[in-house]
Amino acid sequence: MIPRLIPAALFAVAALLSGCGEQPADSLPALGAQRDATSVSGISSGAYMAGQFQFAHGKDVIGAGIIAGGPYGCSQSVFADLIPGPGMALLNLNKAINGCMLNALQAFGVPDPELLAQRAERLAEKGRIDPISATQSDRIYLFSGKNDSTVVPTIVEAANRFYAEIGVPKEQIEFVADMPAGHAFVTVDRGAACDYTGKPYIVDCDYDQAGALLRHIYGALNAPAADITGRFLLFDQERFTDDLSNHGMGDEGLAYIPKSCEGDAACRVHIAFHGCGQNRTFVGDTFARDSGFARWADTNNLIILFPQTSASPLNPQGCWDWWGFTGSDYLTRDAPQITAVHRMLERLASTQPSS
Repeated sequence: MIPRLIPAALFAVAALLSGCGEQPADSLPALGAQRDATSVSGISSGAYMAGQFQFAHGKDVIGAGIIAGGPYGCSQSVFADLIPGPGMALLNLNKAINGCMLNALQAFGVPDPELLAQRAERLAEKGRIDPISATQSDRIYLFSGKNDSTVVPTIVEAANRFYAEIGVPKEQIEFVADMPAGHAFVTVDRGAACDYTGKPYIVDCDYDQAGALLRHIYGALNAPAADITGRFLLFDQERFTDDLSNHGMGDEGLAYIPKSCEGDAACRVHIAFHGCGQNRTFVGDTFARDSGFARWADTNNLIILFPQTSASPLNPQGCWDWWGFTGSDYLTRDAPQITAVHRMLERLASTQPSS
């Protein structure tokens, strides 16, 4: 049964796995942000990366939005430690496609939230991610569209069970699964028809997903701005990756900085991870501008960080690494992509001038 699934699955991953030549406007500024009040979210591969960042740096992260993504560590093969290098990534990719997107390995117990929770505990015990207790107090927003055939709803339900397994109380988890959305980030009035799946992976379902997840994580917020007054900053990501190899990050990243955060306001940071085929190379600034995060940021002292991946022959759609193509540390604090993004967070939290 499984071999027949692989060709179709590879086509599906092309959608999941699957700009801009302008010069960086500036370096990422030091704004004295509250590092320990950071939140994360992501769609698709970005959802998996949001979870990975959340566990790696649990002491900094207070909540996560997982949109069309599954449980932490879902793609890791039981044989991964026995086959280093590209072989490991290939094994993981097969499991990622069939078991963590299409739910084709359900008969074999994949995904297994209880087992994945135990693996996360072991990583924490080894000091490779922050203590699990740091994540148990987080507030979790989960979303699955009823018409999502790329990452099917049962996979997101497995993420729901995984968070319960690691000890996140039920009242801290919001799981939205009743909307006829495709595989996409959902907005009030931007993007394609609600059930559409395709670039730029933004759909109009008359639902403010950015606001819903931010309110769930942070609690009561001021109403969003009708018109944003802050700035989108294109910044140089290379300074955050210059000693990292095989990192898969783009040369430039994007951040939205409200006017209040340029001054004395102690702003919080929300890190929004794009999906496959949704970085600036493929869709320009559409995800950053049409997702709606900036409108909420303007009135609530929030900096929105939109880190960017790069496409490559092994990762043609510029996905975040949730199956190990950057190396065996991909789930941990030492993962090159997690390291780079955390350095960006440290920069925003710093009060020191750029060197």
